[in-house]
Amino acid sequence: MSQATAAPTRNPRSTPAPTDSSTDPGTTPSPVVTLAAARRALAVLRVAISLVFLWPVLDKTFGLGYATPTERAWLNGGSPTQGYLSSLSGPFADTFGALAGPVTDWLFVLGMGATGLALLLGVGTRVAAVSGTLLMALLWATTWPVAAGSTNPVVEDHVVTALVVIVVAPSGVRLGPFRRGVPAAWHRRLPSTASARALPPPARPRGGCGA
Repeated sequence: MSQATAAPTRNPRSTPAPTDSSTDPGTTPSPVVTLAAARRALAVLRVAISLVFLWPVLDKTFGLGYATPTERAWLNGGSPTQGYLSSLSGPFADTFGALAGPVTDWLFVLGMGATGLALLLGVGTRVAAVSGTLLMALLWATTWPVAAGSTNPVVEDHVVTALVVIVVAPSGVRLGPFRRGVPAAWHRRLPSTASARALPPPARPRGGCGA
């Protein structure tokens, strides 16, 4: 009596299901913007918009002689916010004027500086998008461009800056040694990617024999 050896069969239940790179912690998510020219343009735009936040901090802290003279620099005893908040006009002028003081100075400098550095370096850009939008909303309220006589009551510079920050923050652009908000040198050492490379490939199930 002869026996026929059946061909090896694969158990369909043991076949690994395809994984989604957006949810698998061991894989790098795909960038939002894939066109190289567009990514470079967004990277340059991100660095440029970071200077919108960093320049007032530098000028008011050191008195570079542009909007803030040297004798009124923060390091020389001046206030980064008192002069501006005390000269406002509009429905919120009294409210913002009452906020002028050392606490507001620190909040302004830290908020603008941290947002600008995050955008410049590409680290924590999503948090920077929230803080930058909030800062621009507060500055928009101080200027109150909807009043009669304003240049553009619908879209003015604070609104444009907030929109640019919102666009460039989640785009995943890279400029210099940073990749998606994490330094490229650190990316290879992250536990998720390192452990994923160290794991051996899953063993294939062996086929059975039939009579």
